[in-house]
Amino acid sequence: MAAFHVGKVPPSIPSIRAELGASLGQAGWLLSIVNLITALGGMAIALSADRFGHRRLVLLGTALSVAASGLGAFAGSVDALLVDRFFEGLGFIAVVVAIPTLLLRVARPADQRLAMTLWTVYMPAGAGSMMLIAAVVLPGTSWRIAWLVAAAASALMLGALLLRALPRHELDPLPIKRRPVLHEMADVASAGGPLAIALCFGAYSCCWYTVIGFLPTLQVDHLGFSTSTAAIVTAVVTIVNVGGNLAAGWLMRHGVPRVVLIVGAAVSMALCAAGIFVDGVPDPLRLVLAGVYSAVIGVVPAALFTALPVHAPRPELVGASTGLLMQGSNIGALLGPPITATLVVAGGWPAAAWLTSVALAIAAAAGLFLHRRERRRLDA
Repeated sequence: MAAFHVGKVPPSIPSIRAELGASLGQAGWLLSIVNLITALGGMAIALSADRFGHRRLVLLGTALSVAASGLGAFAGSVDALLVDRFFEGLGFIAVVVAIPTLLLRVARPADQRLAMTLWTVYMPAGAGSMMLIAAVVLPGTSWRIAWLVAAAASALMLGALLLRALPRHELDPLPIKRRPVLHEMADVASAGGPLAIALCFGAYSCCWYTVIGFLPTLQVDHLGFSTSTAAIVTAVVTIVNVGGNLAAGWLMRHGVPRVVLIVGAAVSMALCAAGIFVDGVPDPLRLVLAGVYSAVIGVVPAALFTALPVHAPRPELVGASTGLLMQGSNIGALLGPPITATLVVAGGWPAAAWLTSVALAIAAAAGLFLHRRERRRLDA
């Protein structure tokens, strides 16, 4: 439900621009302000959750999303909508950095990897579903409907949390002795494992948002699709990513090493992304490649989220390591689209393949580094 507030924006941009007169620059901020907040404060918010209480932060973040999205639906200017998006971003990051720690607490040790795998589908499933809903309901209506739908979804989620999660004593804050926040941030940031996970996730997000962000433009420019049709196709391609998330969990449960998933996906998807952007590829095949790309690259988040308990410096720093991962992810999401736009302006669509190739090479190198650290731990 938190990811609904990410997915509602891309299909709504034309309606917002028509109704509120938003410039392209303002539209870009509406899209990226959530990423910016997470990129700047992911680990700090995660450490706040460790002290404030993870369940409380999930409740607070969900309530904030309800209020901000509900009020945003009645915004009379782009500036007012940007303020609401800022608070939606705070609500989103509060939820997504707090939940993994709770999942690890309620799952049996044998099921923790499965729980983290299932958790990784939140973004493609939530954002993709909301993109699909918005693409269907927006023609003939207003972007305000999408904001109200997202607010209603979060309100239902808040009710479920109050009824089912609030009374659960196993979710109560644990009495753990904490070190000063800056010391814990330094512990996580200086540990090789969490840093490599964040770097790998950042490279993944850079490639993911590059392809998904510009896929509607490719459809409109090359296939002559309408904006609505392009949004629906993009939503479907986004949701397909869930299959990769779940497949990674199944493969790891059957003994496939994490490094094989990360490096195998990176190498094959570098070729796939090149096929999406280079000249000479039949246009319908580009859409097929985009679907394959989304599904296969989906193994990376599951491989990385399940690595957090393994590479966190201490068990109580899994939450902070999650925050660092989220920061890496959102830095990649912020950098990918503008760098791609610059490359495309300079050298056409084929130039975008340079970015995806370099970023996926970084992801593969980070995967190999994580594998080496895990082997050392086993040998020790």
